[in-house]
Amino acid sequence: MTTDTISPVIRLNPADNVGVARTAIPSGTAIAEGGEIVIAHTDIPSGHKVALRTIAPGEAVLKYGQIIGVSTGTIAPGDHVHLHNLAMQESHATHHFAEDARETPLLPEGERRGFEGYVRPDGQVGTRNFIGIVTSVNCSATVARAIADHFNRGGGLDGYDNVDGVVALTHGTGCAINMKTEGYLYLQRVLSGYARNPNFAGILFIGLGCETNQIDPIVQKFGLTEGPLLRTMTIQNLGGTRRTIEVASDIIREMLPEVNAARRTTVPLTGLKVALQCGGSDGYSGISANPALGYAADLIVQHGGTAVLSETPEIYGAEHLLTRRAVSAEVAQKLMDRIEWWRHYTERNGAELNNNPSHGNKLGGLTTILEKSLGAVAKGGSMPLEAVYEYGEIIDRTGFVFMDTPGYDPVAVTGQVAGGCNVIVFTTGRGSVSGFKPAPCIKVATNTEMYEHMSDDMDINCGDIVNGTDSIEAAGRRIFEKILTVASGEHTLSEDFGFGDNEFVPWQIGAVT
Repeated sequence: MTTDTISPVIRLNPADNVGVARTAIPSGTAIAEGGEIVIAHTDIPSGHKVALRTIAPGEAVLKYGQIIGVSTGTIAPGDHVHLHNLAMQESHATHHFAEDARETPLLPEGERRGFEGYVRPDGQVGTRNFIGIVTSVNCSATVARAIADHFNRGGGLDGYDNVDGVVALTHGTGCAINMKTEGYLYLQRVLSGYARNPNFAGILFIGLGCETNQIDPIVQKFGLTEGPLLRTMTIQNLGGTRRTIEVASDIIREMLPEVNAARRTTVPLTGLKVALQCGGSDGYSGISANPALGYAADLIVQHGGTAVLSETPEIYGAEHLLTRRAVSAEVAQKLMDRIEWWRHYTERNGAELNNNPSHGNKLGGLTTILEKSLGAVAKGGSMPLEAVYEYGEIIDRTGFVFMDTPGYDPVAVTGQVAGGCNVIVFTTGRGSVSGFKPAPCIKVATNTEMYEHMSDDMDINCGDIVNGTDSIEAAGRRIFEKILTVASGEHTLSEDFGFGDNEFVPWQIGAVT
């Protein structure tokens, strides 16, 4: 048998006892790896794992040089390694808090890049110029959508070419909620955070009037100041649906000239907060797009910006890779405290952290949450971990930071945008389609087959890293440049499709009574 110059599998670390198939490997294929020839015993789907040596029952399976699970029986060289012979085990990683602590290696100011953004009165910088309608409760959702539709589809924005649109932020909660719960606090944080996000030039709060989640306490608690570009109202106080739509539309028309007058100016990357996300992952996510995004995140940080990793359940088993580069033991401990919170949260709800990977993740080659986490954490690059934030908290530090969120993408991004993120980069191997107004979303494909199949939705392809014709560094620089052009006004494909109206999903925790 003959073998190609490039091995049909990728061995990510010399210690690994499995490799990842670059493409589908037919049964009987010779795999040259580590100076030995392994014969595939079965068909190995692309992105899936194949054993490179004998793995005994109960022995650790290694990928990325890290444990991703244990063998449930003898696995022979050339066997497909997946759900049928690999089991999850609890993470027992050793933590060395702040072992790699160092200052963030910023470039000299004269070498740092900038972008064209909207400088807001509070000093934040927007990458888009929207007006937002924030609903306090699901009862005001229909009214908010009707107002937004009038401006976006009914010609209400004619003549205001510098306004990106009117966004109705609607959700399914706001009443029958205990005001002492985490869920209520998170909802308040999210609504106030969106009101402060720099991609909104104007904000109109609309409530019903009798709901638990009252607008006035949010405005007062989070230091929001009412004025021409931040207004509040309730449907009951105004006399019903029709009157509210009329008054609200008049208010937005009053805002439009000032919002339209905003202009982009050249600003430093200190005004850029980039949300790092992945969804619909596959076996290549941790090999191609995620490490490439991690390289881009390092560049963002070195140029003075902020990169925000999240999805706490999807770093489980890989958190030691973050705690050791925390800037202090206190920052590392805060991350571990959130991991511990998740252990209790899943336990009391009859779930487990290994509820991930999803069905699509497994089809793409991921077997355990440990494996998924090791690939997901690669989005975070290599910079020092400056801070850890709870869900929806305002991100007040530059550099690489972490926000505690669920792994469910819409909920996770909602928290990041509430924290101030003004651009999102979203890697995907299965082909996620979504957007997150008011922040533009850049989609990055992990494999070329999916990129070509869904080319209308994918902004960047990292699939050629898998076949060896591209590099993590080169792809990372392309992502970095794309972030700057999108932050400066270039549309993403998800924006062209109009995604983003339905992905506002605050994290709901607690009983509904």
